[in-house]
Amino acid sequence: MQFATQAKGRVENGVAYVKKNFLNGLELSDFKSINPAARYWLDQVANVRVHGQTQKMPQELFAQEKLKPLHPLAYDAAVLEPVRVNSQFRIKVDGNRYSVPCQYASSRLTLKRHPHRLLLYDKDKLVAEHVRSYDRNQDYELPDHVQPLLLQRKKARDQKLFLRFLALCPKAQDYYQQLEQRRLNPKHHVQKIVALSELYGPEAVARAMEDAFTFQAFSCEYIATILQQRQRPTQEPGALHLTRQQDLLELELPAPDLSLYDADNHSDLSTNP
Repeated sequence: MQFATQAKGRVENGVAYVKKNFLNGLELSDFKSINPAARYWLDQVANVRVHGQTQKMPQELFAQEKLKPLHPLAYDAAVLEPVRVNSQFRIKVDGNRYSVPCQYASSRLTLKRHPHRLLLYDKDKLVAEHVRSYDRNQDYELPDHVQPLLLQRKKARDQKLFLRFLALCPKAQDYYQQLEQRRLNPKHHVQKIVALSELYGPEAVARAMEDAFTFQAFSCEYIATILQQRQRPTQEPGALHLTRQQDLLELELPAPDLSLYDADNHSDLSTNP
C-alpha cells in the first residue's frame, strides 16, 4: 500500500511539473499547435535538465532504456510434443491421420503443433509438413512419403521375376545378356517369357529358349513362335493302299464294228482290175 502511494505521488508530481513549466502562461491560438510546442519544450527543457532523483538527464536514460526492435520473424507459438509413428508411417492428431516419409515407420519424432500447420522433426531435421485439419477420421498422405516404398516394392518384384527367369534353364543368363545387347527393354522380354512359362510350362519354355539360342533368335516373340509351332499338330502321312489292276476301271464297252473296214476293202478292189 505504501509503494502504491509513493508511485501515485510520483505520477502527480510529473503532472504538476508539466502544468507549471509547460502549460502555465502558454497561449495558443489553435489547439493543433500544442503538439509542436510540446515537442520543442521536451527537447529544449524537460529532457535536458538533470533529474532530481536520478541525477541524470532524461534523454540519456531514454537512450539506455530504448526498446530494441522486434525480431523480424514472428514468434513461434507452437506446442511441442513427442509422437510415435505407426507401422503405416502415420501419426494421429485431432482424430486424423497424417503421413510421414515411409522410412520413419515405427520411429519417434517431434511434433510442432501450430494452429494451422503440423511440422514433424527428426531431431533438428524437418521431415514432414501438413496443413492441420479439424475434421475427423481423415487420412492425409503426401505422394513423396510413399514413393520410396513403391520403388522398393517394384525392385523386389523385378528381382523376383528375374530369379524366376534365370531358373528356367542353364542358358537363361546368357540369353538375358543377349537381350541386353540387342534390345532396348530386356525387362519387358523377361516378363513375357516368364508369362509364357506359366502358359506352356517351364520345360517347354526352357526347350524353346535353347532352340532360340541355337538359332540366335533373341526376343519373347521368337520364344512364343517356337512354342506355338510345337503345339500345332502335324499331319502324319496316310497309309499306302495298293489296288488290283482290274479294280482300277470297271467299264463295259461295246465290241467294235469291223464291217466298215470290209466294205472299204471291197470297193477298192472293184476299182482296181
